[in-house]
Amino acid sequence: MQLIEFAIPFFILAIVAELAYGVWTGRNTYRLNDSVSSLFMGVLSQARRFVTLGVGAYVYYLITRYLSLPLMDASHWFTWVLAFVLYDFCYYWLHRLGHERTILWAAHVAHHQSEDYNLTTALRQTSTGFLFGWIFYIPMFLLGIPAEVVVTVGALNLIYQFWVHTEHLPKLGWYEWIFVTPSNHRVHHAQNDIYLDRNYGGVFILWDRMFGSFQEELDKEPVIFGIRGPLRSFNPVHALTHIYVDMFKDSWHAASWKDKLYVWVARTGWQPADVARDFPRTKSDLSTFEKYDPAVAALVNWYGFYQLIAVMGMLALLITSELGYWQGVAGWTLLLATTMTTTFWLEARDSQRVMRWEILRLGALAVLMIFALQQGTAASAVIVAALYWVINLLILIALPRAASEATAAAH
Repeated sequence: MQLIEFAIPFFILAIVAELAYGVWTGRNTYRLNDSVSSLFMGVLSQARRFVTLGVGAYVYYLITRYLSLPLMDASHWFTWVLAFVLYDFCYYWLHRLGHERTILWAAHVAHHQSEDYNLTTALRQTSTGFLFGWIFYIPMFLLGIPAEVVVTVGALNLIYQFWVHTEHLPKLGWYEWIFVTPSNHRVHHAQNDIYLDRNYGGVFILWDRMFGSFQEELDKEPVIFGIRGPLRSFNPVHALTHIYVDMFKDSWHAASWKDKLYVWVARTGWQPADVARDFPRTKSDLSTFEKYDPAVAALVNWYGFYQLIAVMGMLALLITSELGYWQGVAGWTLLLATTMTTTFWLEARDSQRVMRWEILRLGALAVLMIFALQQGTAASAVIVAALYWVINLLILIALPRAASEATAAAH
């Protein structure tokens, strides 16, 4: 059941409604650059299906066939209730270890990088969670819960988590004791010392209360969102890989072979003593914390919004098309390139260098359009792609000058 795909239009409507409410009440929690970055990450997370192999799914198949208890009845209500609760229990431990062990944090960190907290933050998802996340759900298959039930309750779990990513809802009374709410999930996204590594539940906050990881949101301690080692970038490649890069560097520089190996399974934030001395990583001073918010021209912001609409449309086209593997890879690559170059503009990088990336990207898109025509792709799809290409080129004619003027004015 593709419940998440069905839910996407409702997610978008909710985002628009939250934005309008924030503007109307004078408490807007959105910035275009941060929101575009989060939604780019969400698009890439959904597009990951075109380039990754389902190792976890194959392991689940083998377990179901050779190791599991007899399959439960997927038509019985008890199977669904058990699966829903057990899935959240497994998610709790995946989520908790995703904060406590560096190799798992490397995948999960993408969800926490936003320094704003709104419904786009909910859609800021990793593209590398498939590497190890599947391991935590093995118990469900060992118990004989049918795969379609696991997949469906997993989608419901993720959909539930969407609404709790808002600053506009206060504490919800008795509901706070049992379920994850906006208040206790705001704590989870905080970088304040008192809030770090707390409130891991997806649907039920009961697990946190049971296992000692619960922290209430305090009036005297306003939440500061983001991560302690600030990303200072909207680039999705940097967002998805920076912890992996840090681990590789620490392992490379460590003198001891024991440390070289332990880096990969160590508690989050740990560095070998010699590496910490020679290559220390700085953390945010929350007393002087400022959000990453480069000044850019209005045209750059409009360009970022235009590309957001474009990549969402491109993703929808890829999902609904019957693509071969390498066609899917080409589509994913184009999505990645588009999100990267757009964030370069939003980061106020050197215009001439960004233009070289843009020319390369548009050139690759032109080649793909020619190839698509030769392969008999529907003319309407090619016409839409060509229209996007032309509009993109026209905006790029004016963009470098506008960006340069804004940068000069900021300095």
